[in-house]
Amino acid sequence: MIADIWFDPSCPYTWATSRWMLEAAAARSFEIRWHVLSLAALNEGRDDDPEDDPEGYLWYPVRVFTAVAERHGQEALATFYTAFGTRTHRDGEWGGFEGPLATAGLPADLAGAAMSEEYDDAIRASTADGIGRVGPHIGTPVIAVGDVAFFGPVISRVPKGEDAGRLWDGTLLVAGTPGFHELKGAPHAEPDLS
Repeated sequence: MIADIWFDPSCPYTWATSRWMLEAAAARSFEIRWHVLSLAALNEGRDDDPEDDPEGYLWYPVRVFTAVAERHGQEALATFYTAFGTRTHRDGEWGGFEGPLATAGLPADLAGAAMSEEYDDAIRASTADGIGRVGPHIGTPVIAVGDVAFFGPVISRVPKGEDAGRLWDGTLLVAGTPGFHELKGAPHAEPDLS
């Protein structure tokens, strides 16, 4: 089985979901394919700014991630996401791409993509692909397994081992039920990414 995830690397809840997916993949033996989903691209042209990003800083990470994917492939993208997310979301060290690129064994010059619009069309296309699977009313992450696609789950704690596998099983069951639209839990808690 292959599970595709569309992610915005700036979102801490998406980071938690991605770590859960790695746990679930180990518990249920499936492969993950990684794709960029840009909240900046998703919100282009809106009168409001749901991400409160008037300067466009959310473009920078997705540009670097797209450069990594296009120049170095899936494995490098996954490795870079782990390095970037660990430093940014788990350790709270925002700023710069050179450190995570070095940790991932990638060339430092990829950081230059942050300030270039070279990858913006590819970012918009990947975002449209992910959003097109569930509709424009959502954000990041989007997960698809075959014909089943869904937003989330939005989690603030990362289940491990068999707990991750059980959440995976339940999520696929619920999302794959014809006519299913939405399931929500308690209000968001601050993410615990330790």
